[in-house]
Amino acid sequence: MQRAYELARRHRTHPNPRVGAVVVSPDGRVLGEGSHVGPGERHAEVVALDQAGDASGSTVYVSLEPCTHQGLTPPCVERLISERVARVVVGVLDPDQRVSGTGVQRLEQAGIEVSVLDDPQARLVDEAYFHHRETGMPLVTLKYAMTLDGSLAAVDGSSHWITSEPAREDAHRLRAEHDAIVVGSGTVAADDPRLDVRVPGYEGQQPIPVIVAGTGELPGAARLWDRHPLVIATHEISTPTGKLLIVDGDGRPDPRAASRALADAGYLSLLVEGGASLAGAWWRSGVVSRGVVYIGGRIGGGTGLSPLGGIFSSIEDVTDVVIVDTRRLGPDLRVEFEIGH
Repeated sequence: MQRAYELARRHRTHPNPRVGAVVVSPDGRVLGEGSHVGPGERHAEVVALDQAGDASGSTVYVSLEPCTHQGLTPPCVERLISERVARVVVGVLDPDQRVSGTGVQRLEQAGIEVSVLDDPQARLVDEAYFHHRETGMPLVTLKYAMTLDGSLAAVDGSSHWITSEPAREDAHRLRAEHDAIVVGSGTVAADDPRLDVRVPGYEGQQPIPVIVAGTGELPGAARLWDRHPLVIATHEISTPTGKLLIVDGDGRPDPRAASRALADAGYLSLLVEGGASLAGAWWRSGVVSRGVVYIGGRIGGGTGLSPLGGIFSSIEDVTDVVIVDTRRLGPDLRVEFEIGH
């Protein structure tokens, strides 16, 4: 099963789930293994069975419950049944209401032994998928870098570089884990970011850049337009690439409406990178579930720009978070947190 989890993590497959599968012979030999690549592609079980050849009497380990519904590809359970496998070990049931429990039921009806581990690790393989199927919202991660005394940038807007190269490389790896990178149009105008993954040897999918438009005009010349970003606005506006989502909002797109629209478009894991106005709005709207903060080993020694903007008027306004991981990255510190409950 650990190998199935490893295979599942190889690809970003949203809006489909990440799934890995391993076919094992009665005498313990691995006959085939596979992972799902994305919508329209063969499911992990099918890839593994195709590789195995004769899978009769085998045990199939699969990270997520096999599907029973017809989508872009046929249901996996029917292939498992037709191959006459003896046993299927499932990491966790599929939270999708079209599937949940029905895959196991269909296999058992066909005389196949089924074991459901209900393993927390199986959820960790694709937390965004589970979060979306259970809440209808994408999994939103807030990311920012700041000085040790809490400034996102100096008053003049300068911030290159608050953190060191090891921290910046880690931030690129964080991008690689997400479907979309979200920034405000002000950040595009001020910083001209590329919002891509630039890590030596990285050959995986690039996240789609998302620009949340404000009340002003979009910057006409920006490197980001070469990456065909998706623009979110409250009204029809002209974009160089023509990719536009219109959502509700009072001048600026409502974060909850924007998040839901992105999920409906198939982007289930979002990384919000700012600037401070956008990050603060998304934080205060309650759509953020977790965060990664890079704390540079530097002190500004004065009042700079706050990472989330706005006014912190009372200690009663704080939101409890659970710090789940801390690590050193060169001279800097990486802190990962989740919203407390």
